[in-house]
Amino acid sequence: MASTDSAVAPAHNKHPYHLVDPSPWPMVASLSAGLLVFGIILFAQMNIHWVFGVGVLGVLVSMYFWFRDIIRESRQPGVHNPIVRIGLRYGMVLFIASEVMFFVAFFWAYFHFFLYPEHVSGAAEAIWPPAGVLTFDPFDLPLLNTMILLLSGCTVTWAHHALIQGDRKGLMTGLGLTVLLGLCFSGFQAYEYALAPFAFHGGGIYPSVFFLATGFHGFHVIIGTIFLAVCWIRAGRGDFTAERHFGFEAAAWYWHFVDVVWLFLFVVVYIMGVGEIAHH
Repeated sequence: MASTDSAVAPAHNKHPYHLVDPSPWPMVASLSAGLLVFGIILFAQMNIHWVFGVGVLGVLVSMYFWFRDIIRESRQPGVHNPIVRIGLRYGMVLFIASEVMFFVAFFWAYFHFFLYPEHVSGAAEAIWPPAGVLTFDPFDLPLLNTMILLLSGCTVTWAHHALIQGDRKGLMTGLGLTVLLGLCFSGFQAYEYALAPFAFHGGGIYPSVFFLATGFHGFHVIIGTIFLAVCWIRAGRGDFTAERHFGFEAAAWYWHFVDVVWLFLFVVVYIMGVGEIAHH
């Protein structure tokens, strides 16, 4: 087989691309994702929980074994050659682009009612937020969470530069701090939701767009934290080198994307959408 940094595929291949081995996990993951969505519908409409739980379990199992196989594959000499790594980078870029459009839908919904509050059903006055809705003080917990995410962007960049410079201690410290900051953000957001002066159910359009936009971002923070935690474990095992560390690069790109989305949410939802502030 060729060396890990060679642009040439293993000798038995006539092309530089890697054809993956047959795997059950794409099919299992697809079925589990479908079951998960179906479970959400049953949970919302009929209060049936177990289908949702089975879907979540199936997705987690698929993720674990599929990612395990990819990591093992990356250690095989000649498989993840430079051409394959370029394809992986293109795939990650397109995935983040699809995530951008995912959040565009939420911002579109928010700006629709922000710019045209008269479209709010049953609104007595054409104002946003609707009359009677208490909002968060943007310079309280939201500002703290903004500082936490900005700091986490610095620590993950520090870890990346440490990896390139061969500083193993800096890599582990920077990644560890980023994971801790991600956990802090999720904890403070959960606390903020507990203090929310409005409820998701029956609260009108403002709570709906608020919880959907910030809640899905919070979900992405959790995913990104797990992503970085796995990278921290892999870095401890010596899986990354200064030349070969795409798994960590992908996690860093995803984390910076999460940071940027939050900055837009902070400005648009919390600052521009501030109304009568609830005091706790």
